[in-house]
Amino acid sequence: MQVLGVVGAGASALCERVAPHLDGRVAVVERRAGDADGDSSAAPESDADRPDGVDTAYALGDGSWSAAGGDRSLDDVLDDLAPAYDHALLVGFPDAAFPTVALGDAAASNVALDAADADAVDVESVLAAIADAEPHVTLEALVERVKASPRADRAGAIATFTGRVRTKDGEDDPETLELTFEKYEGVAEERMREIESELMERDGVQEVVCFHRTGTLRSGEDIVFVVVLAGHREEAFETVSDGINRLKDEVPIFKRETTVEEDFWVHDRQ
Repeated sequence: MQVLGVVGAGASALCERVAPHLDGRVAVVERRAGDADGDSSAAPESDADRPDGVDTAYALGDGSWSAAGGDRSLDDVLDDLAPAYDHALLVGFPDAAFPTVALGDAAASNVALDAADADAVDVESVLAAIADAEPHVTLEALVERVKASPRADRAGAIATFTGRVRTKDGEDDPETLELTFEKYEGVAEERMREIESELMERDGVQEVVCFHRTGTLRSGEDIVFVVVLAGHREEAFETVSDGINRLKDEVPIFKRETTVEEDFWVHDRQ
């Protein structure tokens, strides 16, 4: 799922201009009025109708729904949306770790474009910023992707692997605070696609999807996913194992580790 943020007066209006140009399903996530600087003209409804003791309440109607809750972060919401939506537009989240369009005097942590107002923004530039950004990918989204395969009717198994940031190997090891990953642009993606295609040539294997995140990830966060759709569990498990091994050995992705004691590129140590 591709994600773009918009902050400042007129943010909702800009999203309305951009959304019809996006392929696939589009979700808009807006910050509640008063929570941060940004356009709150179409903020979500109040929690007034949420009963005491209820964390989240949904209202379903004919072709529409609404919700109110107090226990969801932006990351939680995006994780929920990723399996079913192709794009998410964020209104009023200046600190979000996604490319952001800043309107007027609004500030943001990751400004991709800025303009005096919504009317001054070139939609083509916005679409380019969305396309260039790393997608928000979850394991659930990749599982849904392989389930939608035209060859899914021949599959009775889905096996997955998730790699995450490990805090330490042993009790006496220095604690790892974060890992930073950089891809050899173009080459890394091409090699992953080649690995997927080669693994799919195996008997009984219907779909293979690999994804590796880049940027800085904190302890406990997910790094890499491998998902295999296969006829039976034996070929699914074997292909998942081979897939992560080949990804680590063959895809040019570089890792910098930051511990409580030092900061270093892992390939330099090796």
